[in-house]
Amino acid sequence: QVQVVESGGGLVQAGESLRLSCKVSGRILHILTMNWHRQAPGKQRELVATISSDDRTNYTEPVKGRFSITRAEAKNTVYLQMNSLEPGDTAVYYCSADIVEYIGTSTNWGPGTQEPASS
Repeated sequence: QVQVVESGGGLVQAGESLRLSCKVSGRILHILTMNWHRQAPGKQRELVATISSDDRTNYTEPVKGRFSITRAEAKNTVYLQMNSLEPGDTAVYYCSADIVEYIGTSTNWGPGTQEPASS
């Protein structure tokens, strides 16, 4: 019923920028927070950034000053602007939404960003 979809991932060189998008849809009473996570091969998944319904934000220390999470006018959509990318930022990025439904609260995950098809 609830769907979370990421988009915007790709291969970039160090120092370049990339913007990820996340859209959540479904029968939702309220979105508490929307979050970006990442997981590099062989490493634990980590929370990168989060934004609450009142626009409070939080970031993991390695991305502070470089990444920015924002919410679109349509509050079911958030972006992760990633600037000055470093090799350590290489990972699959996942979006999650903490929501309130009529039956309770839940956390819903997207499938993760995918690299562009290569030849």
